[in-house]
Amino acid sequence: MTYEAKVIAGGKIVIPAKLRREMELEVGDRLVFEREGDRVVLKSFRQVIREVQESLKKYKRPGVSEVDEFIAARRAEEAHEVARGSGSVQDE
Repeated sequence: MTYEAKVIAGGKIVIPAKLRREMELEVGDRLVFEREGDRVVLKSFRQVIREVQESLKKYKRPGVSEVDEFIAARRAEEAHEVARGSGSVQDE
């Protein structure tokens, strides 16, 4: 589908209402403009995040939570610091 918009004062562009609805855009949403040669592709920030997440899926190990691993590593570091007697910032 093709839409038309006009650049107004201050470089502002009003995105047509139908396109805003189709893209599920709301007031305050962030947008990304990607230049591809002589074209510009408009994406919602949410879409860019989804694309990045999709591209990183190949690195995810099944059954492993990177968040849980990170938390476990931080707890181990904290325990090591406490054992060395330096404590943590929270103890001060």
